[in-house]
Amino acid sequence: MRGQLGRRSLVVASVAALVAAGAVPAGATAPAATDRRLQVAVDDLHGLGITGVQGLTRVDGITVRARSGVGDLDRGTPVPLDGYFRMGSNTKTFVAVVVLQLVGEGRLSLDDSVDRWLPGVVAGNGNDGRRITVRHLLQHTSGIYNYTRDIAALGSQEGYLAHRFDHYDAADLVALAVRHEPGFAPGTSWDYSNTNYILAGMLIERVTGRSWATEVRTRILQPLGLRHTSAPGDRPFLPAPHAKGYQQWVPGGPLTDTTMFNPTVADAAGNLVTTPTDLARFWQALQRGQLLKAGQMAQLHETVLAETFQDFIPGARYGLGIMFVPNRCGGYWGHGGDVPGMSTANGVSPDGDRVAVLSLATQLADERAALAVQGRASRLMDDVICDRP
Repeated sequence: MRGQLGRRSLVVASVAALVAAGAVPAGATAPAATDRRLQVAVDDLHGLGITGVQGLTRVDGITVRARSGVGDLDRGTPVPLDGYFRMGSNTKTFVAVVVLQLVGEGRLSLDDSVDRWLPGVVAGNGNDGRRITVRHLLQHTSGIYNYTRDIAALGSQEGYLAHRFDHYDAADLVALAVRHEPGFAPGTSWDYSNTNYILAGMLIERVTGRSWATEVRTRILQPLGLRHTSAPGDRPFLPAPHAKGYQQWVPGGPLTDTTMFNPTVADAAGNLVTTPTDLARFWQALQRGQLLKAGQMAQLHETVLAETFQDFIPGARYGLGIMFVPNRCGGYWGHGGDVPGMSTANGVSPDGDRVAVLSLATQLADERAALAVQGRASRLMDDVICDRP
C-alpha cells in the first residue's frame, strides 16, 4: 500500500514500478556473478539502514536467495531466507488480475461506471461514481482522494500505537475519501490513490457475491500453488518465520516495531502477506500468460504516464495494477509496496524469464536515505532484468 506515510515511504515503495548470510542457490548451482550481485545488493541495503533484507532472483530457471541484517533488533536473530512479509501494494496487481478475469468472462466491462455496480457509494463533494469507470480505478486516473492520508495509525508513532488494532470496513475507507473533493476530473490526469482499489475490491464482491480475498485465493493462489500467500483479515500477526518491521517516523528518530497491526486498514489496496518465492512465482506466471487471456493481458499492459511519480521514477508508466519501469535494456514490469515498517520491490522481464524480489524490513523517514535505498534496489532490478554479470 502506498501513500500512507507520505513522500518518504513513496520513495522506497515505488522502486519496482524497490549480519549477512551467503547467497543460497535453490535447485541449481547459480553462476558466481549471480550469487555476488544479489548478496552485495542486500548487504548494501542493510548498510543504508534497513534492519533486515531478504531477496530472491530467478534468471532462466536458476534461483538464488540472500539475506542481510537481523530479523529482530532485540534478539539479533537472522533474517529468514524465505520468510513471510506484508506485500503492501503488490496486492493491487492480484486484485486487478481478478477484475480482468471477470472482464474476460463477460461479467463486467472496464468501461462500466462505478455507480453501475456500487450505486451511490462515490458521491458528494464533487465525487461522481457515474463518471468514473472500472478502468479509471485500476489505472489510478479516477481523481478520487487517497484515504490513507487521513489514517491516524499511518502518520505518527502516537497514532500507530493508539490505532494499530482498529478494524475498518471497506465502506468506511471510501467514506473517508469522499469527504474530500477529487483531485481532478476522471480520465484527465494520474495520481496514485489506494481508494481506487478499495472500490475495486468492493466491485469484485458485488459482481461475484464473494469477497475479493476469496476470489484471489480461488483464481490465483490455488491454481499457482501459492501456499504461503494469504489475506489475513483482522489477524495482526505475521506467520513464522518473518523479520520484524521497523518504522522510523521522523528523520534521525528511533525505530518503532510495527510488525503487528490490523491489516483491514489496507483491504484490497494492500492486505496480502507472502514470501519471496511465492511473489516471484506470481510475477512470472502473470507475464507468461498463465492468469489472463491475450485480450486481457493487452489491457493489463495499456499504460499511461505515472505523472506524480516522475520525480522518483522518470519515465514510469502505469497499466492496470502494474507499472512499467524503463531501463537500459528496454524495461520491466512490477509493483512496489509498503506498509508501516516494511517495503517490497520487484521486477520481472516482459517474457517472465527473469525476476527479482526484495523485502525490506524498515521504512526510513529521511528522504535522502530513502532515495539511496531506492537507487540501490533499482540497480539490482536492472542488473537482473538486463542480465548484467
